[in-house]
Amino acid sequence: MKEYLSSADDVLSAQGTDGESGLSETAASERLAKHGPNKLKEEEKTPLWIRFFQQMADPMVIMLIVAAIISAATGMIKGEADWADVIIIMFVVVVNSVLGVAQEAKSEEALAALQEMSAAQSKVMRGGKLVHLPSSELVPGDVVLLEAGDAVPADCRVLESASMKIEEAALTGESVPVEKHADAIELAAGVDDVPLGDRKDMCYMGSTVVYGRGRAVVCGTGMDTEMGKIAGALSEAKEELTPLQVKLAELSKILTILVIVICIVIFGVDIIRHGVGNVLTDPTALLDTFMVAVSLAVAAIPEGLVAVVTIVLSLGVTKMAKRQAIIRKLSAVETLGCTQIICSDKTGTLTQNKMTVVKHELASEENHFLAGMALCSDAKWDAEKGEAVGEPTECALVNDAGKAGMTNLVAEHPRVGEAPFDSGRKMMSVVVESLDGKYVQFTKGAPDVVLGLCTKVYEDGKVVPMTEERREQILAANKGMADEALRVLALADRIYEEVPGDCSAAALEHDLTFCGLSGMIDPVRPEVAPAIAEAHDAGIRVVMITGDHIDTAVAIAKQLGIVTDRSQALTGAEIDKMSDEELDARIADYGVYARVQPEHKTRIVEAWKKKDRIVAMTGDGVNDAPSIKRADIGVGMGITGTDVTKNVADMVLADDNFATIINACEEGRRIYDNIRKVIQFLLSANLAEVFSVFIATLIGFTIFQPVQLLWVNLVTDCFPALALGMEEAEGDVMKRKPRNAKDGVFAGHMGLDCIVQGLVITALVLASFFVGVYFDMGYINIADMIAGTADEEGVMMAFITLNMVEIFHCFNMRSRRASLFAMKRQNKWLWGASALALVLTVIVTQVPALVLMFFGDVTLELRGVLWALLLAFLIIPINEAYKAIMRAVEKDQ
Repeated sequence: MKEYLSSADDVLSAQGTDGESGLSETAASERLAKHGPNKLKEEEKTPLWIRFFQQMADPMVIMLIVAAIISAATGMIKGEADWADVIIIMFVVVVNSVLGVAQEAKSEEALAALQEMSAAQSKVMRGGKLVHLPSSELVPGDVVLLEAGDAVPADCRVLESASMKIEEAALTGESVPVEKHADAIELAAGVDDVPLGDRKDMCYMGSTVVYGRGRAVVCGTGMDTEMGKIAGALSEAKEELTPLQVKLAELSKILTILVIVICIVIFGVDIIRHGVGNVLTDPTALLDTFMVAVSLAVAAIPEGLVAVVTIVLSLGVTKMAKRQAIIRKLSAVETLGCTQIICSDKTGTLTQNKMTVVKHELASEENHFLAGMALCSDAKWDAEKGEAVGEPTECALVNDAGKAGMTNLVAEHPRVGEAPFDSGRKMMSVVVESLDGKYVQFTKGAPDVVLGLCTKVYEDGKVVPMTEERREQILAANKGMADEALRVLALADRIYEEVPGDCSAAALEHDLTFCGLSGMIDPVRPEVAPAIAEAHDAGIRVVMITGDHIDTAVAIAKQLGIVTDRSQALTGAEIDKMSDEELDARIADYGVYARVQPEHKTRIVEAWKKKDRIVAMTGDGVNDAPSIKRADIGVGMGITGTDVTKNVADMVLADDNFATIINACEEGRRIYDNIRKVIQFLLSANLAEVFSVFIATLIGFTIFQPVQLLWVNLVTDCFPALALGMEEAEGDVMKRKPRNAKDGVFAGHMGLDCIVQGLVITALVLASFFVGVYFDMGYINIADMIAGTADEEGVMMAFITLNMVEIFHCFNMRSRRASLFAMKRQNKWLWGASALALVLTVIVTQVPALVLMFFGDVTLELRGVLWALLLAFLIIPINEAYKAIMRAVEKDQ
């Protein structure tokens, strides 16, 4: 059936649905089972076995596999094959790949959960009731309601259109929005079909409502939509790495190149030292030389760094979602940590969005005024609830009329024409039937705008010409209400003998009669003032942007501590009079912007960004999308926000609450802090391994084999690093100024920290090795060590110290500068990871079979274990002293 060629009634009949009440829940469930979810076919996931082998494509892993093969081949040639190294290396490679796949899966699960939280919602009639459902649950036959800002959720036949215009560029390439209607398309003579772009009684998945409102019945879902037909040609957006992940990937590449170069140099030096001829005739010497180079490579590369950071980001984002901040782009996490300016809407974000009319300034008769305000609204009276449902401001007006007993206005005065609300006009108009057979236009909107269109006014029940004196009185009454922090709306009317032939805004909105003012209050959210105070402590400036009257905006802003007086407020009209240069120069002088239009928001964002500020911008309407997209952090409203706004936002507030933004900023700072702690921990540990292997190689002896270093990197590095990512925010996290977005990962002396801590760990590990040699021989003889006859006990002691020093060091890294002993809360994840690493270290150094595989035929006495632990523990007092020195140095900077 070609729905666009059929009448609305025929389409409804074919779909087996009712245009007013929609489908029943039972029928909808049956159709969902038959047609499946309203989703485009998703890209097939890479099979697990392929992802497993992809983990082995890393150059370092390939080097390890080659080392294992060479070790096995050399042993077989000599007839002395020792499979211990081969088994251990391959075991570690396999475990590393399994962990990599598991980490990827964890990240995907977290991101999938977030996508589900931010999934598009649709307004649907089910069983005669208006419900909000995930768009994926729509089925053919569902009746959906569409408003400006909504994404069209499926292919639909229009049943009713109130000046509804839809942007269909994604499908047709036509950039101009198309006005829709409910009439069937009539084919011209000799034509058997209509191009998609000319089907004005249809709306399609992938398009967006940009004006007006309408009602439509779903005809096609998922792959049966026009978008589904071309889905195969669409290139799905790949998951992009965050700036931090890109930097870390680049760091890993640089480290890999440097390590390979160093390995080649060490390999060459070792060959020259042993003699080229000897090495070529002795495969064992060649293998030993190769294994030294491999050891250095294994020691230098923090194999799990990028994976650990991705996991920390994903888990952090999941935690944000539990605090009502749904992050749509991982890069937003990093940006939140350096946010300096928050430009926030007032209504519903700073306030409760529960409007109540508390004051009137009447010109007309009261019932006429109350009825007009209620009729010039899209909110509806719900008899079951005994209150209005819809947009909060309009609900307040309908509830106001309901208190006076007027609960059946829509049925008594059906709407016959309308010019929907537009943020540019700041008003809306409707034409309704009057009880006396005439027709009444009601226009509701901003008082200064509506009053400017009035040429007459009611006075003592009569219509008289508007005078300047009366206009001034009305404006004074408006200001008086605004000074009380009331939101004020004006109502005007116009009488017609018959239905107007043209119901456009231009035709309706002139020569009006003023009816009165309605003042309503939207109380401030109780948690907002403390949140703004916290933002100020954190060096974040809060700016209010609203369409309300400037006096109302300033009154609310004073309550919240955003501004102190009227001079810090600016209107949209005043912005229009300012050049970009003037606005840029004076932007910091203002904390409130009132009576603004969407284009003003973009100018405000641009002005702050020119001052190198990181800006967050909130919004809910379709016209807010450009400014939200331009801001560094675009914040959409989860409850009142349109689909368009949510789709361009970096973060969506599930509760539309300003305090949630501050919570998100705190979480952003915590996550970034933790990632830097993880990086510092891993790099300082790996630097220590490199220094230890490098120094030992230069002296001429081997301190660690590749399998031993792999064990450390896999067990003692990985688990504590992940646990560090779970660390709670430090007490001063919201007392610091926002970090500079241009600062690199190693800002704040972190590069120095890594080197110093790496050298300290190196010294402790080498000291443990020499103590072990002394215990074994009673003296230290370099020649014996080079010959490999006096280092077994030293290697085991160095291995224990390296493992334990990293376990102790991970507790140091709970704070980069604060004393470990000053931290009040414990990290249970870190204790668990450390306990696991300790148990595994004990097993590998005490179970005879594992000792033989890892270290050879060696027994370490109790005194050796105690000395190894003592030397490892020294990292804590040494690092405490270093932190104290750095606190003093940085305090003076």
